[in-house]
Amino acid sequence: TPLDSKSKEVSLAFNHVNFRYPSAEKLALEDIDFSIKDGEKVAIIGGTGAGKTTLANLILRLYDIESGSIEINGIDITNVSQHDLRKMIGFATQNALLFSGTIRENLKYGNDEATDDELWHALEVAQGKDFVSKLPDGLASRVEQGGANFSGGQRQRLSIARALATDAKVLVFDDSFSALDFRTDARLRKALEPETRDKAVIIIAQRISTVVDADQILVLDNGKLAGKGTHEELKETNKVYQEIIDSQMKGEDI
Repeated sequence: TPLDSKSKEVSLAFNHVNFRYPSAEKLALEDIDFSIKDGEKVAIIGGTGAGKTTLANLILRLYDIESGSIEINGIDITNVSQHDLRKMIGFATQNALLFSGTIRENLKYGNDEATDDELWHALEVAQGKDFVSKLPDGLASRVEQGGANFSGGQRQRLSIARALATDAKVLVFDDSFSALDFRTDARLRKALEPETRDKAVIIIAQRISTVVDADQILVLDNGKLAGKGTHEELKETNKVYQEIIDSQMKGEDI
Protein backbone atom coordinates (compact mmCIF):
# COMPACT_ATOMS: atom_id res chain seq x y z
CA THR A 1 0.00 0.00 0.00
CA PRO A 2 1.57 3.34 -0.93
CA LEU A 3 1.84 5.93 1.83
CA ASP A 4 1.18 9.49 0.75
CA SER A 5 4.10 11.41 2.24
CA LYS A 6 2.57 14.67 0.99
CA SER A 7 -0.76 14.20 2.79
CA LYS A 8 -1.69 17.11 5.05
CA GLU A 9 -2.66 15.01 8.05
CA VAL A 10 -0.55 12.35 9.66
CA SER A 11 -1.17 9.85 12.44
CA LEU A 12 0.89 7.14 14.08
CA ALA A 13 -0.63 4.52 16.34
CA PHE A 14 0.74 1.64 18.40
CA ASN A 15 -2.14 -0.79 18.99
CA HIS A 16 -1.41 -3.15 21.89
CA VAL A 17 2.08 -3.91 20.57
CA ASN A 18 4.09 -6.82 21.95
CA PHE A 19 7.68 -7.29 20.85
CA ARG A 20 10.47 -9.65 21.81
CA TYR A 21 13.97 -9.89 20.42
CA PRO A 22 14.69 -13.07 18.47
CA SER A 23 15.21 -16.04 20.81
CA ALA A 24 14.56 -13.93 23.94
CA GLU A 25 12.25 -15.40 26.56
CA LYS A 26 10.97 -12.13 27.91
CA LEU A 27 9.02 -9.52 25.97
CA ALA A 28 11.08 -6.36 25.39
CA LEU A 29 7.89 -4.32 25.01
CA GLU A 30 4.49 -5.36 26.32
CA ASP A 31 1.07 -3.97 25.42
CA ILE A 32 2.32 -0.60 24.16
CA ASP A 33 -0.75 1.41 23.18
CA PHE A 34 -0.79 5.09 22.18
CA SER A 35 -1.45 7.35 19.23
CA ILE A 36 -0.24 10.71 17.99
CA LYS A 37 -1.24 13.00 15.15
CA ASP A 38 0.14 16.09 13.42
CA GLY A 39 0.48 19.07 15.73
CA GLU A 40 1.05 16.82 18.74
CA LYS A 41 4.17 16.08 20.69
CA VAL A 42 4.50 12.84 22.61
CA ALA A 43 7.45 12.27 24.91
CA ILE A 44 8.67 8.87 26.05
CA ILE A 45 10.69 8.75 29.24
CA GLY A 46 12.19 5.94 31.27
CA GLY A 47 15.45 4.73 32.72
CA THR A 48 18.17 2.86 30.87
CA GLY A 49 16.84 -0.45 29.59
CA ALA A 50 13.19 0.61 29.81
CA GLY A 51 12.72 -0.07 26.08
CA LYS A 52 12.74 3.48 24.72
CA THR A 53 15.11 2.91 21.80
CA THR A 54 13.47 -0.43 21.01
CA LEU A 55 10.17 1.40 20.64
CA ALA A 56 11.77 3.99 18.34
CA ASN A 57 13.29 1.25 16.18
CA LEU A 58 9.89 -0.37 15.74
CA ILE A 59 8.56 2.83 14.13
CA LEU A 60 11.21 2.41 11.42
CA ARG A 61 10.34 -1.29 11.27
CA LEU A 62 13.89 -2.35 12.01
CA TYR A 63 12.21 -5.34 13.67
CA ASP A 64 8.81 -6.94 13.25
CA ILE A 65 6.47 -7.09 16.20
CA GLU A 66 4.99 -10.23 17.72
CA SER A 67 1.39 -9.05 18.10
CA GLY A 68 -0.70 -5.91 17.88
CA SER A 69 -0.09 -3.42 15.09
CA ILE A 70 1.71 -0.20 14.25
CA GLU A 71 -0.13 2.06 11.81
CA ILE A 72 0.76 5.24 9.98
CA ASN A 73 -2.26 7.10 8.57
CA GLY A 74 -4.31 4.00 9.35
CA ILE A 75 -2.10 1.70 7.26
CA ASP A 76 -0.30 -1.18 8.95
CA ILE A 77 3.43 -0.53 8.44
CA THR A 78 3.99 -4.17 7.45
CA ASN A 79 2.10 -3.28 4.26
CA VAL A 80 4.27 -0.27 3.48
CA SER A 81 7.57 -0.26 1.56
CA GLN A 82 10.72 0.68 3.51
CA HIS A 83 11.21 3.54 1.06
CA ASP A 84 7.77 5.04 1.77
CA LEU A 85 8.19 4.54 5.49
CA ARG A 86 11.58 6.30 5.52
CA LYS A 87 10.08 9.25 3.60
CA MET A 88 7.45 9.68 6.29
CA ILE A 89 9.83 9.54 9.24
CA GLY A 90 12.67 11.90 10.18
CA PHE A 91 14.90 10.21 12.71
CA ALA A 92 17.59 11.72 14.92
CA THR A 93 19.46 9.31 17.16
CA GLN A 94 21.48 9.69 20.33
CA ASN A 95 24.66 8.52 18.63
CA ALA A 96 24.23 10.63 15.53
CA LEU A 97 24.91 8.34 12.57
CA LEU A 98 27.15 10.58 10.53
CA PHE A 99 29.24 9.31 7.62
CA SER A 100 32.44 10.59 6.08
CA GLY A 101 31.75 13.33 3.57
CA THR A 102 30.76 16.97 3.86
CA ILE A 103 28.27 18.49 6.29
CA ARG A 104 26.09 19.25 3.26
CA GLU A 105 26.09 15.60 2.14
CA ASN A 106 25.21 14.44 5.65
CA LEU A 107 22.35 16.91 5.99
CA LYS A 108 20.92 16.06 2.57
CA TYR A 109 20.91 12.35 3.31
CA GLY A 110 17.16 12.20 3.90
CA ASN A 111 16.27 14.79 1.27
CA ASP A 112 18.66 15.20 -1.64
CA GLU A 113 16.60 18.10 -2.98
CA ALA A 114 17.17 20.34 0.03
CA THR A 115 18.70 23.70 -0.89
CA ASP A 116 21.56 25.30 1.03
CA ASP A 117 19.07 27.85 2.41
CA GLU A 118 16.95 25.03 3.76
CA LEU A 119 20.01 23.35 5.28
CA TRP A 120 21.06 26.58 7.02
CA HIS A 121 17.51 27.00 8.32
CA ALA A 122 17.51 23.42 9.66
CA LEU A 123 20.87 24.11 11.33
CA GLU A 124 19.52 27.30 12.87
CA VAL A 125 16.55 25.47 14.42
CA ALA A 126 18.87 22.67 15.58
CA GLN A 127 21.13 25.27 17.27
CA GLY A 128 24.00 24.24 14.98
CA LYS A 129 24.24 27.28 12.73
CA ASP A 130 26.80 29.03 14.94
CA PHE A 131 29.42 26.33 14.93
CA VAL A 132 28.99 25.39 11.26
CA SER A 133 29.19 29.00 10.07
CA LYS A 134 32.47 29.41 12.02
CA LEU A 135 34.06 26.52 10.10
CA PRO A 136 36.23 27.81 7.24
CA ASP A 137 34.35 25.71 4.67
CA GLY A 138 30.83 25.99 6.15
CA LEU A 139 28.54 23.35 4.65
CA ALA A 140 31.46 21.98 2.61
CA SER A 141 33.41 21.15 5.80
CA ARG A 142 34.54 17.55 6.20
CA VAL A 143 32.81 15.11 8.49
CA GLU A 144 34.96 12.15 9.49
CA GLN A 145 33.41 8.69 9.80
CA GLY A 146 30.96 8.78 12.70
CA GLY A 147 31.50 12.52 13.04
CA ALA A 148 34.66 11.88 15.03
CA ASN A 149 35.94 15.42 14.38
CA PHE A 150 32.95 16.98 16.18
CA SER A 151 31.86 16.97 19.82
CA GLY A 152 28.91 14.89 21.01
CA GLY A 153 26.67 17.95 21.20
CA GLN A 154 27.71 19.09 17.71
CA ARG A 155 27.01 15.62 16.29
CA GLN A 156 23.56 15.61 17.87
CA ARG A 157 22.78 19.05 16.42
CA LEU A 158 23.84 17.87 12.95
CA SER A 159 21.65 14.78 13.34
CA ILE A 160 18.66 16.91 14.39
CA ALA A 161 19.25 19.31 11.48
CA ARG A 162 19.31 16.34 9.11
CA ALA A 163 15.92 15.14 10.40
CA LEU A 164 14.53 18.67 10.03
CA ALA A 165 15.84 18.99 6.47
CA THR A 166 13.58 16.13 5.36
CA ASP A 167 9.94 16.65 4.48
CA ALA A 168 9.04 13.94 6.99
CA LYS A 169 5.67 14.26 8.72
CA VAL A 170 6.72 12.16 11.72
CA LEU A 171 9.84 13.29 13.59
CA VAL A 172 11.47 10.96 16.09
CA PHE A 173 14.18 12.33 18.37
CA ASP A 174 15.68 9.30 20.10
CA ASP A 175 17.61 10.69 23.07
CA SER A 176 19.13 13.11 20.59
CA PHE A 177 19.18 16.02 23.07
CA SER A 178 21.16 14.14 25.71
CA ALA A 179 24.57 15.68 24.93
CA LEU A 180 23.19 19.23 24.84
CA ASP A 181 23.40 21.47 27.88
CA PHE A 182 20.10 22.53 29.43
CA ARG A 183 20.08 25.97 27.81
CA THR A 184 20.70 24.64 24.30
CA ASP A 185 18.08 21.94 24.87
CA ALA A 186 15.52 24.58 25.91
CA ARG A 187 16.36 26.89 22.98
CA LEU A 188 16.12 24.00 20.55
CA ARG A 189 12.72 22.88 21.81
CA LYS A 190 11.44 26.46 21.56
CA ALA A 191 12.77 26.78 17.99
CA LEU A 192 11.12 23.46 17.08
CA GLU A 193 7.63 24.65 18.01
CA PRO A 194 6.76 26.66 14.87
CA GLU A 195 8.57 24.13 12.65
CA THR A 196 6.52 21.15 13.78
CA ARG A 197 2.93 22.46 13.89
CA ASP A 198 1.94 20.15 11.02
CA LYS A 199 4.10 17.22 12.12
CA ALA A 200 3.80 14.48 14.72
CA VAL A 201 6.78 14.69 17.06
CA ILE A 202 8.06 11.92 19.32
CA ILE A 203 10.77 12.87 21.78
CA ILE A 204 12.51 10.05 23.62
CA ALA A 205 14.50 11.25 26.59
CA GLN A 206 15.89 10.51 30.01
CA ARG A 207 15.79 14.10 31.26
CA ILE A 208 12.55 15.42 32.75
CA SER A 209 13.39 18.94 31.52
CA THR A 210 13.28 17.72 27.91
CA VAL A 211 9.75 16.30 28.20
CA VAL A 212 7.86 18.74 30.46
CA ASP A 213 6.11 20.58 27.62
CA ALA A 214 4.91 17.50 25.70
CA ASP A 215 1.16 17.08 25.10
CA GLN A 216 1.44 13.54 26.41
CA ILE A 217 4.23 11.76 28.25
CA LEU A 218 4.52 7.99 28.20
CA VAL A 219 6.42 6.50 31.13
CA LEU A 220 8.20 3.29 30.14
CA ASP A 221 9.37 0.90 32.82
CA ASN A 222 10.80 -2.52 31.98
CA GLY A 223 9.11 -2.56 28.60
CA LYS A 224 5.65 -1.69 29.93
CA LEU A 225 3.71 1.57 29.97
CA ALA A 226 3.77 2.61 33.61
CA GLY A 227 1.86 5.82 32.96
CA LYS A 228 0.45 8.22 30.39
CA GLY A 229 -0.39 11.88 30.88
CA THR A 230 0.93 15.43 31.07
CA HIS A 231 3.87 16.40 33.27
CA GLU A 232 1.52 17.88 35.88
CA GLU A 233 -0.71 14.78 35.95
CA LEU A 234 2.16 12.32 36.19
CA LYS A 235 3.96 14.42 38.80
CA GLU A 236 0.88 14.10 41.03
CA THR A 237 -0.07 10.49 40.41
CA ASN A 238 2.69 8.36 38.90
CA LYS A 239 5.21 6.67 41.17
CA VAL A 240 7.75 5.83 38.46
CA TYR A 241 7.65 9.39 37.13
CA GLN A 242 8.02 10.81 40.65
CA GLU A 243 11.08 8.62 41.16
CA ILE A 244 12.64 9.92 37.93
CA ILE A 245 11.98 13.50 39.07
CA ASP A 246 13.47 12.82 42.50
CA SER A 247 16.59 11.21 41.09
CA GLN A 248 17.21 14.11 38.70
CA MET A 249 16.16 17.13 40.67
CA LYS A 250 17.76 16.30 43.98
CA GLY A 251 15.45 18.67 45.80
CA GLU A 252 15.01 21.34 43.13
CA ASP A 253 11.46 22.19 42.17
CA ILE A 254 10.26 21.43 38.65
